[in-house]
Amino acid sequence: MRDELEQGVEVDAGRHHVVFLCTGNAARSVMAGAALARSGSVRITTAGTHVVEGQPMSWRTRSALEGVGLAADGHRSRQIRQRDLDEADLVVGLAREHVEHVRRRHPSAATRTATLRRLCRDLPGTPGTLPDRVEALHLDQVELEPWEDVDDPAGGEVEDFHGCAAEIVELVACLERELA
Repeated sequence: MRDELEQGVEVDAGRHHVVFLCTGNAARSVMAGAALARSGSVRITTAGTHVVEGQPMSWRTRSALEGVGLAADGHRSRQIRQRDLDEADLVVGLAREHVEHVRRRHPSAATRTATLRRLCRDLPGTPGTLPDRVEALHLDQVELEPWEDVDDPAGGEVEDFHGCAAEIVELVACLERELA
């Protein structure tokens, strides 16, 4: 899975555009993007807040993805860009720090930015179209809380990456239901 914008692929304007954001764009956002890509119905961008551009994912991330039946072949890390955020219907941080980054550096996207866990908790039952539902959550005003973080497996053992991937797949399945 690679960013469709970077590949120059024409994009279906009718599909939702979801940006997954983590720190290095090397594990959590890659896992989330690969999990949602299975649906084929959503345009996906993955990026990071503090990235060394162009780095491949680690073998531990690749192993974790394989462990949950996913792949992100050809992935290279990339820094979040204002254009990504401007075009996104939803920006999904994997931890509070990613939402805080958007609020500080890209405030125009703050109303469409939340953690994956918060979206899984708060989107169900909100009526309307996706933009209406997201707007109704007042995400730019939400106080971020510790329970929202998906722990970063970086520096951990391969088992930590596998556990993280399993957790993200479950959370993304919840989000996917809300995007339908």
